[in-house]
Amino acid sequence: MRRPLALSRFTVFATLLALQLFPDLATAQDSARVPLVLTLDRAIGIALEQNRDVLIADQERYRADARITEARAGALPQLTASGQYLRNIKVPVLFLPPNSPINPSNSTAAFEIGSRNSYQAGVQLTQVLYSPALGSALDIARAYHEYSDEGYRATSDDVRFQVQQAFYGVLLAKKLVDANRQGEEVVRANLDNVRAQYKNGVAAEFDLLRAEVQLANTEPLLISAENNLQLAANGLKNLLSLPQETDIRVEGEFAFQEVDGATLTTARKSALGANPTLTQLALQERMLDLNVSIERAGFYPSLALIGSYAWQSQDNTFQVRNYNWANSVSVGLNLSFSLFDGFRTTARVDQASVDLQKIRYTRLKAEEGLKIQIQSAELKMAEAKKRIEGQEKNIAQAEKAVRIAQTRFKSGVGTQLELLDTQVAMTRVQTNYALAIYDHLIARAEWRRATGTSQ
Repeated sequence: MRRPLALSRFTVFATLLALQLFPDLATAQDSARVPLVLTLDRAIGIALEQNRDVLIADQERYRADARITEARAGALPQLTASGQYLRNIKVPVLFLPPNSPINPSNSTAAFEIGSRNSYQAGVQLTQVLYSPALGSALDIARAYHEYSDEGYRATSDDVRFQVQQAFYGVLLAKKLVDANRQGEEVVRANLDNVRAQYKNGVAAEFDLLRAEVQLANTEPLLISAENNLQLAANGLKNLLSLPQETDIRVEGEFAFQEVDGATLTTARKSALGANPTLTQLALQERMLDLNVSIERAGFYPSLALIGSYAWQSQDNTFQVRNYNWANSVSVGLNLSFSLFDGFRTTARVDQASVDLQKIRYTRLKAEEGLKIQIQSAELKMAEAKKRIEGQEKNIAQAEKAVRIAQTRFKSGVGTQLELLDTQVAMTRVQTNYALAIYDHLIARAEWRRATGTSQ
């Protein structure tokens, strides 16, 4: 009996010593158990910093910066260096005709020219002076940068809406857990009351069995609600890119938030200009219009300034220091104009024009769809508002009915079935009220995303 005591003392001593030597250990363990408190604003802030879709959209903006740099490069001077070494296995020859002052013989003579080793190096400069495609390419790159910015905003709005959905989903799940737990408490209290009455001979065994069955039917509903709460919390953590083992506590107002009529009217009028998806389509239409200009540039000439500086030498040895190097410098203009390309440019212009017309139709279709989306969200908000107003009255009546039924049953006037029916009705009313609140909050979030007022 003394060895376990000694082991216990040693464990306590080792623990105290570890806390003295590593004081941060206790703090780290305590902080690991402290849940992360999430309000709606904080959850959205974390998502905009860590969500994978947002990070991908943000990288696209960096890519747009690189495309602008690439487009500008076409208007800047291009400097190229080159070098070449040739080993002449057979040295080239020069043929001299017979019976000439240089070759008085009667047969053609061949003389070797050059050397076994041939070296050549140079620097070439090209500066475009005129090209119709250059300006349009730079404009496209700038428009693409705006397009990627709007894409980032659209992705952020989508993620913000998804976080709101998940956040309110957690609050809804908590309300449903509370409703089912309250219902279980009523059923459990009824069972305790029936058991007491049964022991005193006041209640029949059938009443006791019915109360036990009712509790058995109610407990799975509470377990299911608690599981749904855990799944909703996991979905929120996934959106925020938080580890699943992270403990979170969601805190926020789960209540009706009405949007006044003036705000609805103003946002509806400005929605076409504020919606990032429509802005993206307008920018895409602008880029395709510029692309038509680029393809038409194939009908026009291009002019460039060219210059070169070259070094060359030939020798049969590899004594580079003794080589005789010759230098050459040249400058000039290069004019390029396609006389006939098999109607390739015409076909490319036609294709670009078709793409432009398609995106115009797509934009018009998106505008019509956005108007329907806004109207649908407003109708959902109005419908949820009416449901909320109706359920608010029903909640007070249901709670009062439960209290009356409990009093009647305890007094021996009411029946157990009456009590259980009022409890079920109360749970249903609380559930319907929570669902109406959730539907209104989600419809409001959909409306704000559609009108571009979600930020």
